[in-house]
Amino acid sequence: MSKGLLKFITCGSVDDGKSTLIGHILYDAKLIYADQEKALELDSKVGSTGGQIDYSLLLDGLMAEREQGITIDVAYRYFTTDARSFIVADTPGHEEYTRNMAVGASFAELAIILVDASQGVLVQTRRHARICSLMGISHYVFAVNKMDLVQYSEQRFNEILSQINELAAELELGNVKVIPLSATVGDNVTSSSANMPWYSGEPLLKYLESVDVSDMDSGEKFYMPVQRVCRPDRTFRGFQGQVEAGTVSVGDTVRTLPSGETAAVKGILVADNQEDSACAGQPVTITLDREVDVSRGCVITKDEDISAYGTLDVSLLWTDDSELNIGGDCLVKLGTKLIPAVVTEIKYAVDVNTGEHIPTKTLGKNGIARCTIKLSEPITADRFALHKTLGELILIDRVTNMTAACGVVEDVLDKAVSGQEKAAFTDGVLTARGDLFEEFYYDVNSYNVFHAQTINSTFRVGDEIPVRGKSFAYPDDFDIIVMRDRVAVLIRNKKVERLIRFDDYYYDCTAPIVNGRGFAVLARNGEDVKRFIEEYEKSDENTLPELFGKWLDFDTYRKIYISGAYI
Repeated sequence: MSKGLLKFITCGSVDDGKSTLIGHILYDAKLIYADQEKALELDSKVGSTGGQIDYSLLLDGLMAEREQGITIDVAYRYFTTDARSFIVADTPGHEEYTRNMAVGASFAELAIILVDASQGVLVQTRRHARICSLMGISHYVFAVNKMDLVQYSEQRFNEILSQINELAAELELGNVKVIPLSATVGDNVTSSSANMPWYSGEPLLKYLESVDVSDMDSGEKFYMPVQRVCRPDRTFRGFQGQVEAGTVSVGDTVRTLPSGETAAVKGILVADNQEDSACAGQPVTITLDREVDVSRGCVITKDEDISAYGTLDVSLLWTDDSELNIGGDCLVKLGTKLIPAVVTEIKYAVDVNTGEHIPTKTLGKNGIARCTIKLSEPITADRFALHKTLGELILIDRVTNMTAACGVVEDVLDKAVSGQEKAAFTDGVLTARGDLFEEFYYDVNSYNVFHAQTINSTFRVGDEIPVRGKSFAYPDDFDIIVMRDRVAVLIRNKKVERLIRFDDYYYDCTAPIVNGRGFAVLARNGEDVKRFIEEYEKSDENTLPELFGKWLDFDTYRKIYISGAYI
């Protein structure tokens, strides 16, 4: 297995011969069992092929597919030759099932796009090529099929080759291979064809066995989206996920996003084994030497220039039956993060035939468009071209819970300031981070609540703080307890008076008290505050909501500002 595993798809217009091509590869290469071969021969005799073997029956397994003679669902097949292992997704060509084709494209490293020699490049061929490009596929084989129907004409092949070259240039496709073949007869499928002596290239299967699709940069820096926080008891807190790039070792200093905190790697578990390091592709559990603000959807990184953003500029393939409209709210799934969002702008739709940018305010099923998405809070994301895992996303309908669109991040906007730089307090020794100055907005168009950090200063002892905003109003004197830093901040006459470690702090009831987000703490005395801190430190992500409901009140010093425009 010198080249390793290759994951590829077959796509193209209706009846271009996608299923037949893969079926013929499996049949000719002796990659099916004897009973499957016998069943195929018997099924073909009762079909409409005049008794000839119908290779598509090896993949089209649904009754509706066999009745209509088309592919509806994505059919995955696993096979191995002496040179390589393969996973192939045979995708439907009909426009109605474009969403199924997009699912297949999302996993592939190479696309085989079939073109009927008698018809040339069609609209659906262009749509599938554009979707493959959108999904980041970097290697393409254009299989000019049914050459037997055009008498193996070199002239006809060259005409189609010209069309393919124009399409590849328009979409800026890289690593393009064009092969003339006949999936039914077997020309240039697994062996070279005597019917096309003018073609000197290798047959399809041989090319697939030898093509190198590896594009991972060995020097890429480490990052891992957190899939789950593992906390079996109070003594262990590990962050689980798959390493997407680079390597990480025990002792490395890593940064957590979007909080911006740093910590050292204390331990690495691969399965149940303690390891000194882990590399790209491995599922791991990482423990750190200090408590950090990390939950599902966060990212752990090392020396990598990635950040959190509140607005994304994306290219979308809309797959829902209902139209996409400006202001439509949805859930965005990006990496391991699921978050509410609103489509605030449809910049333009793309004509799949010409590539023309068309101004529009709506987008129909199977349409492709460039859109702006506003997230309910900043999340770790990046351009798809730079970090694939942090740049691919899907939109989920909040009512039906169906996937409404898939797409990629073209640009990131509204960069969030990291936790180390947010509006905070310091006396030169102690630092207390806080989100007291976040504004909460209710958007009347989308019925969503958004919040934004409007003040990013670091306040020092003696500095005056803003106690009034659109959605907050604090008294001139109050105490702040920042749980994640275990530091209390005393505000007197709107100024930072001093910072105190929790070990030295006792609430004396001379001023109201809030937490680091500006919510009133429902404590009557110092003993109540002490109990709140103790219960917080014993809590986990499952018990925190109940704890906050018991001890905190949003309405005392905060409100939600009504906004008629998108933020």
